[in-house]
Amino acid sequence: MTTLGIGGPARFFVRAESEEHIAEAFDLVAARGMDVFVLGGGSNLLVADRGFDGLVIQVAISGVERHEETIHAGAGESWDRIVELCVENELAGVECLSGIPGFVGGTPIQNVGAYGQEVSETITSVRCFDRLANQIVELTNADCGFTYRTSIFNSVERERYVVLSVAYRLKKSGVPMIAYKDLRTFFGDREPKLPEVRNAVLKIRRAKSMVIDPDDPNSRSAGSFFKNPIVEQEKFEVIVSQYDGASVPSFPAGDGVKIPAAWLIEQAGFSKGFRLGSVGISANHSLALVNLGGGTASEILALKEKIEAAVKEKFDILLQHEPVFVGFE
Repeated sequence: MTTLGIGGPARFFVRAESEEHIAEAFDLVAARGMDVFVLGGGSNLLVADRGFDGLVIQVAISGVERHEETIHAGAGESWDRIVELCVENELAGVECLSGIPGFVGGTPIQNVGAYGQEVSETITSVRCFDRLANQIVELTNADCGFTYRTSIFNSVERERYVVLSVAYRLKKSGVPMIAYKDLRTFFGDREPKLPEVRNAVLKIRRAKSMVIDPDDPNSRSAGSFFKNPIVEQEKFEVIVSQYDGASVPSFPAGDGVKIPAAWLIEQAGFSKGFRLGSVGISANHSLALVNLGGGTASEILALKEKIEAAVKEKFDILLQHEPVFVGFE
């Protein structure tokens, strides 16, 4: 049930297809004192080899409604299906997030983003089961505390809320987002339509094996394994000085500078296709750690730590991983 295809079993499992199922599952957890993990599409997970000794609740609530420029989607809906629906209806705001695997419920949790867009730019509200209050609540965009790849759901309130559905407000006949270099290079001076941008993003992602494809072993990953670090301007200037004025890729990020983690990894000596046992780095994308067949969670951890140590030694930057780790001590 994970895109990495790694990890042991769950002791107990339930597929919750309604809000009532969610509440009942947590009643069971409370009654039996079990550990619990809430699962979505399994696209951003590393599960321990021993598995999870508790109850795994997969949120599989479906349903999509459109009210003019607002889309309401159940947490168990395919995220890419929602992007496709928006593009087909000429609703701009998520076209650059095409091809990202997983369910709708995961999008507010890590503030999913790619190619210059983040879901926090379109999310208006998130309907949740509040485990603390044992009731359903509606959180506004501001309540969610969105920052880069972060929200209250994966930080300060990590164990409190279970996402049930999400509302997104798009822009009818809006102008597509063409911010990242890959897209600007792809289109040149042209002003593409929304479907063209979606198709371009899918093509670029497939070339990097970042679209799940059973026939592509390099796509057996958890997506980007590391976040792009944001450093202070002074630290960035030190890094630039180490390269004798050569171009160091970067993007403005508030008061700091965002440096692509993929560039840092490659500069630290890890090329695409690097292998460690039965796992490795994708041959098409330096940020994706892949299961090359029979890989284990312990191997992924060993590779992760090896990369982190090399980047830390060379740049004095500690990379942060994106996937959620489940079942580890």
